[in-house]
Amino acid sequence: MAVQQCRVSKTRMRTRKGANQYKGVETGKCATCGEPVLPHRVCKKCGYYGKRQVMTISSE
Repeated sequence: MAVQQCRVSKTRMRTRKGANQYKGVETGKCATCGEPVLPHRVCKKCGYYGKRQVMTISSE
């Protein structure tokens, strides 16, 4: 069984845990149209992934 070497103060523990908190998914901008896009996804507005077109979007 693991034995704690010495007590960790509340401040030290909370600063360590605060640095690791989840901040959500960061969205980037599309390289061609500038719309917000999730990482590693095709842009829904223009159909580009990176700098190449992978889908054709019909404008209705």
